[in-house]
Amino acid sequence: MASAPANLPLFYNDLVPLNSRDHATWRARTIDKAPWLANQHAVPLTVEEFPQAGRLYPIVFSSGQDVVPLALMGLNEGVNVFVEADGTVTNSVYLPAYARRYPFMLAKLQPTAQDLSLCFDPASGLLGEFDDGQVLFDGTATSQATQAILQFCESFEQAGQRTQAFVEELKKHDLLMEGEVSIQPQEGGQPYVYRGFQMVDQEKLRNSRGDVLRGWAQNGLLPLIYAHILSLELISTVFAMQNQQGKGPIPTLPPLPTF
Repeated sequence: MASAPANLPLFYNDLVPLNSRDHATWRARTIDKAPWLANQHAVPLTVEEFPQAGRLYPIVFSSGQDVVPLALMGLNEGVNVFVEADGTVTNSVYLPAYARRYPFMLAKLQPTAQDLSLCFDPASGLLGEFDDGQVLFDGTATSQATQAILQFCESFEQAGQRTQAFVEELKKHDLLMEGEVSIQPQEGGQPYVYRGFQMVDQEKLRNSRGDVLRGWAQNGLLPLIYAHILSLELISTVFAMQNQQGKGPIPTLPPLPTF
């Protein structure tokens, strides 16, 4: 059994490689709830998800060195207005692929390893020697369910690489700036100010060279930028949802998680 990485990603408490020796008779349960998501206000996104996710969530970028696009499912730490406390997901809500991937992910078993192995979080309670659920192995061979999980995780990794290339292009042209949003509550009083994230600097975008903008339009980067910009209008919608659900805001958004 490989030891878990020192810094585990969001949601994960441990990582164990899936293998036919230790998990030959194990099954994976299918559930209709996502309790690991209930108290998370910011979830990583891939660029392929911008058009669909941007209809529901504000899309921002994390601060710090390792910049990641994030879907804001709440404006305050521990608040998710789209997922109930028990993990029940609001009808018709698009769940980011990062959340749907859990409890699985591809990871290196050793720091020097070249290949990625399919691993899972044993603390999730979703895999085990159950009477119900999808079988993970057919003898020593992976089952169709496991092959589908592996394919999804591989697609996610590829999307992650494209997302990183998109972020690097933004950084190359210095388009990211520290964000700040001020929302005036309907009842009056002091506005609530949210910080701790990055956003595209629209003035710099407008002043970008014509050949650069044409290149972004041709390779699909420009629509992604505008999907992000347009989604920022939803910050006030999420703010209103928090108030309706009795999850009152605090004046300043804590720094978003880094990944």
